[in-house]
Amino acid sequence: MFPFPNLNTKTLKPVVMPRSSALASGSIIQNRYRIVREIGSGGFGRTYLAEDLNRYSEHCVLKEFVPQSQSHKELGKAQELFQREAGMLYHLQHPQIPRFRELIQSNSEGNDSLLLVQDYVEGLTYSQLLGQGQRFSEAEVVQLLRQLLPVLEYLHSQQVVHRDISPDNLIQRSSDSKPVLIDFGCVKQVAVTATSNSQIGVVGTVVGKKGYAPDEQLREGNAYPSSDLYALGVTVLVLLTGKEPGDLYNISRGTWNWQQEVSLSSTLNSVLQKMLAYRPRDRYQSAKEVLKALGTYNPSHKTSAPVVTRPQPAQPKSILSPAHTLVMAPGKKILTTFTSFFQKKQQSTGNELQVIRNVMAIALLTIIAIVAVTKLGSFLFELPKFKLPEIPQLPEIDLPEIDLPNEPSPSLNSSEQERQQKIVERIQALNQDEGSFYQQVNDLFYAQHPEIQGRSLTSQPEDAQLRQDWYQIAEELLERLEQG
Repeated sequence: MFPFPNLNTKTLKPVVMPRSSALASGSIIQNRYRIVREIGSGGFGRTYLAEDLNRYSEHCVLKEFVPQSQSHKELGKAQELFQREAGMLYHLQHPQIPRFRELIQSNSEGNDSLLLVQDYVEGLTYSQLLGQGQRFSEAEVVQLLRQLLPVLEYLHSQQVVHRDISPDNLIQRSSDSKPVLIDFGCVKQVAVTATSNSQIGVVGTVVGKKGYAPDEQLREGNAYPSSDLYALGVTVLVLLTGKEPGDLYNISRGTWNWQQEVSLSSTLNSVLQKMLAYRPRDRYQSAKEVLKALGTYNPSHKTSAPVVTRPQPAQPKSILSPAHTLVMAPGKKILTTFTSFFQKKQQSTGNELQVIRNVMAIALLTIIAIVAVTKLGSFLFELPKFKLPEIPQLPEIDLPEIDLPNEPSPSLNSSEQERQQKIVERIQALNQDEGSFYQQVNDLFYAQHPEIQGRSLTSQPEDAQLRQDWYQIAEELLERLEQG
């Protein structure tokens, strides 16, 4: 386990007793964090919105650890576990996970407590969105899956299982409408451990919401990556139907019944069936498998990332209709529909072949008629020789790479060029290898935008928001490196 900055386990005294009252608004913790208000509470502690006085009153979140046990021995053990989990969370780096800043100890009214400090995410939880009457379409939940599954893939690669995925623990970030994953259950596990070790008859864990967490987690205390996928599947059903999990699950049969509430495509039905399988081994074993199962599936009316469009060169006027073009992947040549047609001629059906024969017959008769008329009128005038115009060779599409250039692109506005230049200067000040740094940013960027995986960004206005996302990821990574 990596060491946790700003934390000296020898200097932290054992927690004396769990706090019985909330921290007062306006109170200042460790001469730095001013409490604004309480924004949540539960059996494991309270959550506060606070201002960081060392960062120009920037908003942050304080999560106070209040275990149920009052035994000095068990509280000491719980504190040790809490420090370990906090250290693990501190090293998570993903733009859709709030950054964990530090673990601090506070003393108020004679009571010691531990508080976890993390970034504040502006936005509404998906539970609040449902409470406002919003219902999510199939296109919207598929987009949610594509945006959130890479986050889970990253977490699981770090040997972290969230344990508590639900609409309450997903925030739709106001700045870009992307889902952000909050309230990791592994921290709540600490309070459960303290309680279960001090109370006779308490077995296993109760971390995870009933109806969302799978049976192996609620009854046995076992949580796997597939357990998170199960909870995400339940969350999708709730967003689609607006109903609680208990209203969608048939207890007597042990099956989920959402088909009576919402009509979904066969693809999404199949994906949800496997995500919600009762036995862990029958589910997808990784978030990457779910993304693969979704593949290129695009439900109708899906809201997708902006498509880069380019004007096509004008076709010369001719007695023939202008040839339409089929744009292939970046870096490949543009093929005419004629070329595409003959490449696929082996797949033509009998009806298509009959149509071709009819067209060719008509064309042949037309040519014969033209020749006959030409010969008949040759004594009156000479017809000019007719030559069909050649279809020009269209250029290859070659999109620029996403990597940040050493010199800002002159086609960007001054503000964006200045932002690029500052990123370059910060990389150089840290003596970072630029190629390695850009690769890290690219990996995080494509994890956040899997829908454009495989294509590069352009300097065109259509990619403006995507470029802003890239800059934000780069700046957040630089900030972490600068803080050591």
